[in-house]
Amino acid sequence: MSSENAGPAISAELLTRKFGSFTAVDHVSFSVARGEVVGYLGPNGSGKTTTIRMLCGLLTPTEGHAQVLGFDVAKQSEQIKARIGYMSQKFALYDDLTVRQNIEFYSGVYSVPRDIARVRFDQLIKMAGLEGRTEALTASLSGGWRQRLALGCALVHEPKLLFLDEPTSGVDPVARREFWDLIYELAEKGATVFVTTHYMDEAEHCNRVGFMRAGKLLAFDTPRGLKEKYLAGAAWSLRVTPLLEAVELLAKLPGVAQARLQGDRAQIILSAESPESGTDSGPDMVERVAAQPWTPATLKDKLTGAGLAVASIDKVEPTLEDVFTLLGRQS
Repeated sequence: MSSENAGPAISAELLTRKFGSFTAVDHVSFSVARGEVVGYLGPNGSGKTTTIRMLCGLLTPTEGHAQVLGFDVAKQSEQIKARIGYMSQKFALYDDLTVRQNIEFYSGVYSVPRDIARVRFDQLIKMAGLEGRTEALTASLSGGWRQRLALGCALVHEPKLLFLDEPTSGVDPVARREFWDLIYELAEKGATVFVTTHYMDEAEHCNRVGFMRAGKLLAFDTPRGLKEKYLAGAAWSLRVTPLLEAVELLAKLPGVAQARLQGDRAQIILSAESPESGTDSGPDMVERVAAQPWTPATLKDKLTGAGLAVASIDKVEPTLEDVFTLLGRQS
């Protein structure tokens, strides 16, 4: 078996990219198995796009190395470009061309033989649900349809590995859900998908998830593995007023790992340790519970004792947003 078909789809070791004195990606290491859907998360400027551009062979690493489909990103970038699909944040489409012309253009860019290109065109139009729109100007398409067309163009040469850089940014929730249905279909057929996103609900459905911040990869694991590692305690959702004052108070309680706003509620994650192990952080600290973890009853007593009105306290499942909020505060 050739190296192109063996080993992981992506392997990065201490991958680093500097722009002058600024380090955009700082010694990042991870691997992606073939057939995986991997989510790469992080705030703007965290290094997600720079990582993708290095893996696509568009940027040369300053330090470290990486292989994509068995090819070295620094020495064999042309081989990589011919075998991957890349969908950028702004959808590299030509507005003055029709849907058909855009797909035909990218077929030519990737040197797809004409007889195969005709078959692929029909397949891609059906996959993307663009029947009846093949002669429409791209400029006339809504964001969701442009997104589908951009994916079709990225798949015209049947790549084994697909890089999607924030593909659902700026499109409506229905279009986002439909787009992810297409991603799962591709994965079921054996494609490897590496996708950056800001949406935690999308990340929940990835095989594994990485979280970038300030150029560093803080965590890389399955959604379940991340929650088990970083969220050892229970998660509770509280309907309490005044809400902002409640969140501030909850954040100071011993035994509460984090407290944040979640819509019109406060959400807290308990730490694994008993609150008695905490330390006071000032005169506003609510007194710790004696030798026991928090319960809804004891927590309600503390809040009402501080003059807050508690309508309900419900146990909820922790989310990746809880993980990444906690990681962001620790970094």
